[in-house]
Amino acid sequence: MATGAPATPDGDYADGEYSADGEYGTQDSSIGVSLTLDNGVITEAEVESHATNQTSRDFQERFADAAPELVVGQDIDDVDLDRVAGSSGTPDGFNDAIRKIKEEASQ
Repeated sequence: MATGAPATPDGDYADGEYSADGEYGTQDSSIGVSLTLDNGVITEAEVESHATNQTSRDFQERFADAAPELVVGQDIDDVDLDRVAGSSGTPDGFNDAIRKIKEEASQ
């Protein structure tokens, strides 16, 4: 859900708060991402684990603790996380959520 001004015609992102679930892996895994954009820069970020399996939940929770520090202050177009806090799959879900947020913020 977005709040804020509509995007400008030159492709900039609308300021506001956005949330999306990112999908990854082969077992329908997902992770929730909420962030705030200001002039295309991420000013706040939160990651929510959706895993029910204990091992997956552990990876997602470690990722959720580490990821905001890596993206806050970054231009959303520059964010593309790889292995974070020992998790190699969860970043794919995070990047998928970022892609969805970029689509929503540019409308």
